[in-house]
Amino acid sequence: MRLILGSASPRRKQILATIGVTPDAIMAADIDETPLKGELPRRYCERVTRAKLDAIAAEPANIVLCADTTVALGRRILGKPADANEAASFLHMLSGRRHSVITAVALRCGARHWARTQVSQVKFKRLSDDEVNGYLASGEWQGKAGGYAIQGRASAFIPWISGSYSGIMGLPAAETAQLLRAAGWRVWA
Repeated sequence: MRLILGSASPRRKQILATIGVTPDAIMAADIDETPLKGELPRRYCERVTRAKLDAIAAEPANIVLCADTTVALGRRILGKPADANEAASFLHMLSGRRHSVITAVALRCGARHWARTQVSQVKFKRLSDDEVNGYLASGEWQGKAGGYAIQGRASAFIPWISGSYSGIMGLPAAETAQLLRAAGWRVWA
């Protein structure tokens, strides 16, 4: 039995390491992550995770693990910003407000599937133009849902969270450990 991580995210690999898990292979799924018209954030996140899982070819005895993280402001999905202008728009929308961070995790081993979705709440402080511009200049927003990374400089913008810190980073450790155990993978906590 081998574990395949269906993500090139170094954060997901790092979070797996915190629960004593090292993937045997890393294969990023190349799928269309465009939200469907009228699609709600949680359904979107779960659909994208399942599409990633289905896109990874593996031997039936291997476990494939995929995840997706979505930032939602109400019904609005804030994906990975295309450029600094969109990242600035996201940060201004999040400024002084609470939002949801949804991470869906799915595993496949042969014909069996396991899935969990973890939803956290995050509150941003009111951001000044200097803070937004400084964050944009750091480049840390690139490739991050909602245009920020909680584990980086944006941590200074977040006075409060409710939920899973590792889930906000991109892989909820507790839920992932439960799924791996259910699939027969040895995990230590």
